[in-house]
Amino acid sequence: MEKIRKTDAEWKALLTPEQYQVTRKGGTECAFTGALWNDHRDGVFHCVCCGLPLFDSRTKFESGTGWPSFFDPARNEAVISREDLSHGMRRVEVLCARCDAHLGHVFPDGPKPTGLRYCINSAALDFRERA
Repeated sequence: MEKIRKTDAEWKALLTPEQYQVTRKGGTECAFTGALWNDHRDGVFHCVCCGLPLFDSRTKFESGTGWPSFFDPARNEAVISREDLSHGMRRVEVLCARCDAHLGHVFPDGPKPTGLRYCINSAALDFRERA
């Protein structure tokens, strides 16, 4: 997959201040405040920065955390992960594989079949209903 690279100024021009803070600076929206945490429509969640399909609503579940949670990405190649040692914690950060946007984190406490919980910021996602 070919990477999409832009300057900081280009990202700022394309994104809202919240989207920029979350996706380009590794921020996190407050729990239960994002537009998509309680969204139950049928469709696909795309990267707000580059449009790559990231998660399908069929893998979304209620985690009780206040962020959209998924047990599997739309395609394994859609997301990448890396160790995150910020804030005095050891976590696994989830990024868009095409543009390196910070999406959220993945935890090993999700439902079957994967046992994973991709805890993703609404500000990092663009939801598109299935036709």
